[in-house]
Amino acid sequence: MVAVQTPLAYIAQRWTPSPRTVRRAALAAVVMSVAIIVTGGAVRLTGSGLGCDTWPKCTDDSLFATPEQGIHGAIEFGNRMLTYVLCAAVGWAIIAARATKPLRRGLVRLGWAQFWIVMGNAVIGGITVWAGLNPWTVAGHFLLANALLTVATITWLRSCEGDSAPRPRVPRPVRKLSWVLAGASALLIAAGTTVTGSGKHAGDSSDVPRMPFDWVDAAHVHAALAWLVCALAVAMWLVLRVVDAPDDTRARARELLIVLLAQGAVGYVQFFTDVPEVLVGIHMLGSSLMWIAVLRLALCLRERPLDTAAIPAQQDQAVPVA
Repeated sequence: MVAVQTPLAYIAQRWTPSPRTVRRAALAAVVMSVAIIVTGGAVRLTGSGLGCDTWPKCTDDSLFATPEQGIHGAIEFGNRMLTYVLCAAVGWAIIAARATKPLRRGLVRLGWAQFWIVMGNAVIGGITVWAGLNPWTVAGHFLLANALLTVATITWLRSCEGDSAPRPRVPRPVRKLSWVLAGASALLIAAGTTVTGSGKHAGDSSDVPRMPFDWVDAAHVHAALAWLVCALAVAMWLVLRVVDAPDDTRARARELLIVLLAQGAVGYVQFFTDVPEVLVGIHMLGSSLMWIAVLRLALCLRERPLDTAAIPAQQDQAVPVA
């Protein structure tokens, strides 16, 4: 009897990607995860959340947006189509990880985790449309997109490492501080959903329900958490200098501070200018970049040396994460 191969096993038997290809595939998933967050924000900020009034079709009678739905239908349908590009990027990351030799099971699992998050978020998106843009499901949709960004970023960073046990590069209290910083940053992102969920950008021109908060109060809580994250980031930068941490770890801390400074400036300007749509969109992009910077800092405080290449295709020089 001849064993039946899965498509992934068939590809892996005939193709071996270089480490650079694996890293690029993982990075593509990160880029598309950011893109889907930003374009999802654009759907909300342009009032196109119900541009397609049902799901999975765009209308009861059409899979595609119709001329009668106008620009809002085109924007919402375009965002739905971008999900297929995201799926392609995640699929490429899975295939590249599966075809790596020796097999890196951890990368494959992370790739499949991305796939299932994408599928789950598509369902949440459909429920959001059916619920008439209920702010709680909208918030869940956004947070699950950030969960995808988390796994995609970890996959990218792990693709630049080996599979040996992690070795600490800084003392244990410093590593604990980095996870406190990550936890505060996650709370900051979650608090941001209450600002938009209670603010004026409901996602559609119809009577969309809002969260039962005063959006100014929600913005103040969000700002307080932002100051906490900034304080922790400054503390991390100072501590890394005190313990004479490796140069790349201090560079990651500096990059995080720069992103936080820019993000804070945009946040305050949008608050005092009646939250214009363009600045809100930039703030959403900044949120994604901040979260990536936080994860990069936390994960660079330990190392997994690259294993010796076993085959010619894996003999590229190790390239540090830019």
